[in-house]
Amino acid sequence: MTGRAVVKGVGHYLPARVVPNSEFEKTLDTSDEWIRSRSGIERRHFSAEGETTSDLATNAAKAALDDAGMSADQIDAIILATSTADLTFPSAATMVQARLGMTGGFAFDVQAVCAGFVYALSNANALIVSGQARRVLVIGAETFSRIMDWTDRSTCVLFGDGAGAVVLEAEEGTGTPEDRGILAVDLNSDGRYRDLLYVDGGVSTQTTGYLRMQGNQVFRHAVEKLAQTAENALEKAGLSSSDVDWIVPHQANIRIIQGTAKKMGLPMEKVVITVQDHGNTSAASIPLALSVGKQRGQIKKGDLVVTEAIGGGLAWGAVVLRW
Repeated sequence: MTGRAVVKGVGHYLPARVVPNSEFEKTLDTSDEWIRSRSGIERRHFSAEGETTSDLATNAAKAALDDAGMSADQIDAIILATSTADLTFPSAATMVQARLGMTGGFAFDVQAVCAGFVYALSNANALIVSGQARRVLVIGAETFSRIMDWTDRSTCVLFGDGAGAVVLEAEEGTGTPEDRGILAVDLNSDGRYRDLLYVDGGVSTQTTGYLRMQGNQVFRHAVEKLAQTAENALEKAGLSSSDVDWIVPHQANIRIIQGTAKKMGLPMEKVVITVQDHGNTSAASIPLALSVGKQRGQIKKGDLVVTEAIGGGLAWGAVVLRW
């Protein structure tokens, strides 16, 4: 028998404020058509004043726990993927832990930017497979609106705020690709490309900074690296693209999503797409899309799902799981 980390619940939360592309036309030399044609984004959500990443994360966590039919005291660990935590420390995960009323177990943040949720899933899987935890709440939450340069039309129109979460539980499997749960993980990073996507500030420089991106270069790396990491993860699981029911990609740009699917030889009918409604929510985008995909009736029990993401670092990776 083989230990597997199986998805038991999923949920998400979006701030109330919806920002259509037309809102940017008031302050920038841009248009709804320009933004849609280059990114596929039509609208995004922005957090209210005083609404923090841990607020979004807590709401998504509650939704995932409800979907799983579990209470917080049944959870052994919380892993929160974010690049926009409320404070330098303590971790946003411990804030969520307190708000859920969870007094046992442990909680920590993971920072791998847009690839953060994939990295967090990998950590959760390792904890469960090794026996260190039986049930893990994995969250992706971001308030990227806090690090936008509102004069830079090439970046500020692309990002949004939100949170998504999944509950994983240990189950015994047969050790075959037919098992439910996480079947394989592939993680990568290459710090030589740090200047392609970064925030030009931080604690040790005593500045806050804004997000900076070389969009064309990121696009070039994204399609190649996302398709390769997904194929690597499938190979590790003993599967191929033809076995995939759904790709749930990082929702950064519709052209990247289309290019990755094409490179993998999969039709867009097998891709869960939410970028038009959420924009790029960084580490929140995959769990958001998983939750929406389930709500839509797209993702069903037994489906083979591939998630893949790339973000600043560069850091990228993929997870293969059976729902």
